[in-house]
Amino acid sequence: MTTPGGADPSRASAPELVVVNRFRVEDADADEFAVQARAALDALARRPGHLTGHLGRNLDEPGLWLVSTTWADVGSYRRALSAYDVKVTAVPLLSRAVDEASAYEEVRPGVPTNEQQPRRLG
Repeated sequence: MTTPGGADPSRASAPELVVVNRFRVEDADADEFAVQARAALDALARRPGHLTGHLGRNLDEPGLWLVSTTWADVGSYRRALSAYDVKVTAVPLLSRAVDEASAYEEVRPGVPTNEQQPRRLG
Protein backbone atom coordinates (compact mmCIF):
# COMPACT_ATOMS: atom_id res chain seq x y z
CA MET A 1 0.00 0.00 0.00
CA THR A 2 1.20 3.52 -0.76
CA THR A 3 0.10 7.02 0.19
CA PRO A 4 -1.21 9.42 -2.49
CA GLY A 5 2.33 10.66 -3.13
CA GLY A 6 3.55 7.10 -3.53
CA ALA A 7 5.28 6.71 -0.15
CA ASP A 8 5.28 3.24 1.34
CA PRO A 9 3.99 3.41 4.95
CA SER A 10 5.91 0.24 5.83
CA ARG A 11 9.11 2.29 5.46
CA ALA A 12 8.04 4.65 8.25
CA SER A 13 11.29 4.09 10.13
CA ALA A 14 13.47 5.20 7.19
CA PRO A 15 14.54 8.84 7.33
CA GLU A 16 12.78 11.11 4.89
CA LEU A 17 14.67 13.35 2.50
CA VAL A 18 14.10 17.12 2.53
CA VAL A 19 15.32 19.05 -0.51
CA VAL A 20 15.75 22.80 -0.07
CA ASN A 21 16.55 25.00 -3.08
CA ARG A 22 17.03 28.76 -2.70
CA PHE A 23 16.78 31.23 -5.56
CA ARG A 24 17.72 34.90 -6.08
CA VAL A 25 14.91 36.48 -8.09
CA GLU A 26 14.68 40.08 -9.29
CA ASP A 27 11.41 41.86 -8.39
CA ALA A 28 10.52 42.20 -12.07
CA ASP A 29 10.79 38.41 -12.51
CA ALA A 30 8.92 37.39 -9.34
CA ASP A 31 5.55 36.62 -10.94
CA GLU A 32 7.09 34.54 -13.73
CA PHE A 33 9.32 32.73 -11.25
CA ALA A 34 6.32 31.86 -9.05
CA VAL A 35 4.47 30.37 -12.05
CA GLN A 36 7.52 28.30 -13.04
CA ALA A 37 8.10 27.16 -9.45
CA ARG A 38 4.49 26.03 -9.04
CA ALA A 39 4.71 24.10 -12.33
CA ALA A 40 7.91 22.44 -11.11
CA LEU A 41 6.29 21.55 -7.78
CA ASP A 42 3.28 20.09 -9.63
CA ALA A 43 5.54 17.92 -11.80
CA LEU A 44 7.49 16.71 -8.76
CA ALA A 45 4.28 16.04 -6.81
CA ARG A 46 3.17 13.51 -9.43
CA ARG A 47 6.24 11.33 -8.84
CA PRO A 48 6.19 8.28 -6.55
CA GLY A 49 7.68 8.96 -3.14
CA HIS A 50 6.85 12.68 -3.10
CA LEU A 51 5.36 13.68 0.26
CA THR A 52 5.11 17.50 0.29
CA GLY A 53 6.25 20.57 -1.60
CA HIS A 54 6.32 24.27 -0.75
CA LEU A 55 7.11 27.59 -2.41
CA GLY A 56 8.22 30.41 -0.12
CA ARG A 57 9.58 33.91 -0.20
CA ASN A 58 11.89 35.36 2.44
CA LEU A 59 10.23 37.93 4.70
CA ASP A 60 13.33 40.09 5.11
CA GLU A 61 14.77 39.68 1.60
CA PRO A 62 11.88 39.41 -0.89
CA GLY A 63 14.31 38.55 -3.69
CA LEU A 64 15.21 35.30 -1.92
CA TRP A 65 12.82 32.44 -2.73
CA LEU A 66 12.59 28.85 -1.55
CA VAL A 67 11.35 25.66 -3.18
CA SER A 68 11.31 22.74 -0.77
CA THR A 69 10.13 19.17 -1.21
CA THR A 70 9.99 16.17 1.07
CA TRP A 71 10.50 12.63 -0.20
CA ALA A 72 10.02 9.15 1.21
CA ASP A 73 13.70 8.46 0.54
CA VAL A 74 16.64 9.62 -1.54
CA GLY A 75 15.94 7.04 -4.26
CA SER A 76 12.47 8.46 -4.86
CA TYR A 77 13.93 11.93 -5.33
CA ARG A 78 16.65 10.76 -7.69
CA ARG A 79 14.18 8.75 -9.77
CA ALA A 80 11.85 11.76 -9.91
CA LEU A 81 14.60 13.88 -11.44
CA SER A 82 14.89 11.30 -14.25
CA ALA A 83 11.22 11.52 -15.26
CA TYR A 84 10.58 13.28 -18.58
CA ASP A 85 8.02 15.80 -17.25
CA VAL A 86 10.35 16.71 -14.38
CA LYS A 87 13.31 17.13 -16.75
CA VAL A 88 11.24 19.49 -18.88
CA THR A 89 9.50 21.43 -16.10
CA ALA A 90 11.48 21.27 -12.86
CA VAL A 91 15.12 20.67 -13.76
CA PRO A 92 15.53 23.96 -15.71
CA LEU A 93 14.20 25.85 -12.69
CA LEU A 94 16.29 23.86 -10.17
CA SER A 95 19.42 24.55 -12.23
CA ARG A 96 18.97 28.25 -11.38
CA ALA A 97 19.14 27.60 -7.61
CA VAL A 98 21.82 29.10 -5.39
CA ASP A 99 24.84 26.77 -5.61
CA GLU A 100 24.79 25.05 -2.23
CA ALA A 101 23.99 21.68 -0.70
CA SER A 102 20.25 21.05 -1.00
CA ALA A 103 19.44 17.50 0.19
CA TYR A 104 18.97 16.81 3.90
CA GLU A 105 17.94 13.62 5.64
CA GLU A 106 15.55 13.72 8.54
CA VAL A 107 17.30 13.01 11.84
CA ARG A 108 15.21 11.06 14.34
CA PRO A 109 16.17 9.51 17.67
CA GLY A 110 17.09 5.86 17.34
CA VAL A 111 17.13 5.90 13.52
CA PRO A 112 20.57 5.59 11.91
CA THR A 113 21.60 8.36 9.55
CA ASN A 114 23.40 8.04 6.26
CA GLU A 115 27.12 7.40 6.54
CA GLN A 116 29.30 8.76 3.79
CA GLN A 117 31.42 5.95 2.39
CA PRO A 118 33.52 5.72 -0.74
CA ARG A 119 32.10 3.56 -3.52
CA ARG A 120 33.68 0.24 -4.23
CA LEU A 121 34.31 -0.41 -7.89
CA GLY A 122 34.39 -3.93 -9.22
